[in-house]
Amino acid sequence: MSVGHIGVTTEPEPSCEEDCGIRDVQDRLGDKWTVYVVVELAGGIRRFRELQRLVPGISQRMLTLTLRRLERDGLVTRTVHPTVPPQVEYELTRTGRSMTGLIKALADWSLAHRGVIAEARRAYDERQGGA
Repeated sequence: MSVGHIGVTTEPEPSCEEDCGIRDVQDRLGDKWTVYVVVELAGGIRRFRELQRLVPGISQRMLTLTLRRLERDGLVTRTVHPTVPPQVEYELTRTGRSMTGLIKALADWSLAHRGVIAEARRAYDERQGGA
């Protein structure tokens, strides 16, 4: 292994007994849009267009996919009201609400450390030749 190599190659892939489901959940929570949508739904029931306005930069397609995935995972409920046009509302489930404290803690940590991280990146890039 070269001195510049920073990849981790010594650990074998985890077996299903160790990892089944964990990676799936982490992938969902690590998704860019999931955090934003969950943060907005933590404030209460939201309609689709309201969520779209509250989550800057999300496309209609990505919001739809994110909400479907959250609903499939049991983190969000979708309620369709029989009106013309139909009103659709989204709300966190009990399980979804249980993770809002974790997401808030991560967001708070990110805000508190963003300057330190930005400085570390700048210093690293300088050492690497301005990459």
